[in-house]
Amino acid sequence: MKDPNDSRLDIWRANLVALTREVGAATRLARMMTFSATYRKLMLSGQRDFSEEFARGVEAVTGLPAGWMDVPHEAREVPQAARAAIDNETPLARFRGTAHPVRKKTVLRPPEPIFGQPAARRTEDEGADVEAHRRLVHFRKVRDLAMQDVRRLERHLGRPPVELAALRAKVDDVIAAGDLDGPDRADLVGRLEQIDKHRQMLQRHVEKLQQLLGRLGESD
Repeated sequence: MKDPNDSRLDIWRANLVALTREVGAATRLARMMTFSATYRKLMLSGQRDFSEEFARGVEAVTGLPAGWMDVPHEAREVPQAARAAIDNETPLARFRGTAHPVRKKTVLRPPEPIFGQPAARRTEDEGADVEAHRRLVHFRKVRDLAMQDVRRLERHLGRPPVELAALRAKVDDVIAAGDLDGPDRADLVGRLEQIDKHRQMLQRHVEKLQQLLGRLGESD
């Protein structure tokens, strides 16, 4: 729903494309804004319009100067601080608004129905739509918070404080220094193998969990 009185929408969209030109930047910015990745794709492709509130939110979350989105920019003109905020997925503010443009009130009112029931039903339907949207937005925010923790766990598993190869070398030193053989040596080696096996299994479970969370609430 494009607001014909606001000619800045095309500029906002072009700047949004410039901000998210790098691979994965669009997805990271969507998470920073706690917004639907599906709606983000539609905005970038021009299939969905968005509000000035969202444009101001992009500036606040990425640390762009106020009004930056209102002036055409190329990708090379994106400030380094804003680029770093998106690359590292570190929002500088919390966006609590909406991307949807606010519908302008019409001057002319539609003709009143002869009977009051259709109008009442229409009001109830609109109220139900608003409530459904509110619940969906809340669900996505809660889901995205959970996904942030899952991503942190995934990064921790991928970069453990102690590398397994280094640990195995030290255990080999212990075996050699103690001239261990038999059950003790087999137990030490077996424990290392189990640690490596379960670490890989845990990484797969974390990846699957992240994929499942990412699909929830995106059917629209």
